[in-house]
Amino acid sequence: MTSRLKEKYTNEVVSALMERFQYKNIMEVPKLEKVIINMGIGEARDNPKLLESAVKELELIVGQKPIITRAKKSIANFKLREGMKVGTKVTLRGDRMYNFLDKFINIALPRVRDFRGVSDTSFDGRGNYALGIKEQLIFPEIEYDMVDTIRGLDIVIVTTAKTDEEARVFLEKMGMPFKK
Repeated sequence: MTSRLKEKYTNEVVSALMERFQYKNIMEVPKLEKVIINMGIGEARDNPKLLESAVKELELIVGQKPIITRAKKSIANFKLREGMKVGTKVTLRGDRMYNFLDKFINIALPRVRDFRGVSDTSFDGRGNYALGIKEQLIFPEIEYDMVDTIRGLDIVIVTTAKTDEEARVFLEKMGMPFKK
């Protein structure tokens, strides 16, 4: 069973992009490569329980067990030592990636307070898009009563687009609500 977003990509987006950018081959059309979700927990050095709850919440949101990230360098001002646990991340590919993006675009983003669209300037120059979410409560899997602290998360959408313009049009066609 394929997701709605993948069907939309194959049925509508590919033909629209072929027409817009005059691609000669269907393999030139940008597609999703992976989605990376990162949750940094700086307070985890003092309280390891925060890291456990963050891992559980991220696992609920994406349906895949995240890995725990560690500090690469020691930073004295932050009381951080090399190798300390500082966050959690997960990389989604295939059907899970499409299901997460569908849920994120159609269910979670409209639940953001005073939502007027996501920024269209967050491209990295190579066709990848990054955005930050201030609270994890916008996802329907998270129960408000079970949350100990509100945490933000970073979402990076990696595409095969060669330019930012191609990636922006591709994500617009996929349903990403950019600011007007």
